Amino acid sequence: MRQSLLMEKYPVFDMTLPKAETSCASVDEIIAKLREKIDAHPKVAYIATFDHYTHTKSIEGTVAENISDAKNIVFCFGVALPNPHVLAVRPRAIGVADMGDSFHLTFLEPPMEVATKEMEAWCKALADKA
Repeated sequence: MRQSLLMEKYPVFDMTLPKAETSCASVDEIIAKLREKIDAHPKVAYIATFDHYTHTKSIEGTVAENISDAKNIVFCFGVALPNPHVLAVRPRAIGVADMGDSFHLTFLEPPMEVATKEMEAWCKALADKA
């Protein structure tokens, strides 16, 4: 995974996953595998899956030509609510885009290191072919 600043202010992690390196053949299959990880974690709650591609197309928005599908899986690690400010950085989401010969996975860096490590591990585990 690579860490960078999006628009010079948003810390994001992203990973390009060549289709040859995963058993997943579609964005839906990747979302399903991520959902399994979320459901198996005792402190994480699944919230929703958002079809960003279909939504953007339906409002006649712009989608890059090399993106053929894009979804976000939304969930929350919410292990503490120390003040109302943390609501601004919750819930979490991992975005998955089909780029033709690869998938692109990305997420905003969480304020909790344990969540960052878990999300990074979930994404890396998708590279399950030798």
